[in-house]
Amino acid sequence: MTWLQLILDTTPEYADRVSDVLMDLGAAAVTFEDAADQPLFEPDPGETKLWNQTRAIGLFAADCDMDAIQRQLNNKLTNISHLHVDPLEDKDWSRAWMDHFKPIRFGERLWICPSWHTPPAPEATNILLDPGLAFGTGTHPTTALCLRWLDANPPTDLEVIDFGCGSGILAIAAALLGAKHVHAIDHDPQALLATRNNAQRNDVADKITTYLPKEFAAAQRADVLLANILANPLIELAPQLTQHVRPSGQIVLSGILVAQAESVANAYREHFTLNPITIDGDWVRIDGVKQGTGKKCAAEV
Repeated sequence: MTWLQLILDTTPEYADRVSDVLMDLGAAAVTFEDAADQPLFEPDPGETKLWNQTRAIGLFAADCDMDAIQRQLNNKLTNISHLHVDPLEDKDWSRAWMDHFKPIRFGERLWICPSWHTPPAPEATNILLDPGLAFGTGTHPTTALCLRWLDANPPTDLEVIDFGCGSGILAIAAALLGAKHVHAIDHDPQALLATRNNAQRNDVADKITTYLPKEFAAAQRADVLLANILANPLIELAPQLTQHVRPSGQIVLSGILVAQAESVANAYREHFTLNPITIDGDWVRIDGVKQGTGKKCAAEV
């Protein structure tokens, strides 16, 4: 089917109104994107951030009367600009979407492979994972930072906590790399379902248990704790996450922007000997060992 994109610029405060009008006029879908190359950082609790210059795109069937729709938009909306219509390329979008996701290697031996690809290195540690509703396919630097740490520090025969498990990608990587057991925690039931399904696909369901935060025992300890969430929750949860790590256990924190690294590190320094931060673009990973006897964790090469 051929589609047309009706594109206009607006403000974040007016975006919901624009979306409602576009849908009322017959749009099959409405999306928003940045109109001025403005980065968006971590939202406050309950906040949904949009760009100062927000572009709205309404998707319409090609047989719609776009001239009439544009006239109605101009009558109904005032705070819009750069209104125009572009044809959407006619292609096999399902095939194009699949072609976008290819196997990715992390470190020396860890690969993420979509199910429709043959693993390029069958002898390596291959995680079969398709893009889905829950966050975490390995393409974002925050996830990649954790995967590279796991590749360099395989948790052989260790107990692991994946706090904020999303798709289960880190929990599955830990299990495939030899973890004795992984406790996967997320506040979103959809994420826990994704984690269980992905664990089953990778034949590690018997090594991964999922929990809502309220279901996870406060006294539970692990040898390795992974938390790829966001800076503010990492700071707020520092006492709780610290409590879940055994003496000489290792902690791996991600989802942190470079400008936030010092604040997060300060929340953990009292109880952990931290390694130098690892940077990937705008994002960092903080890792270290809980104070006590034992070796400092290996630095990533």
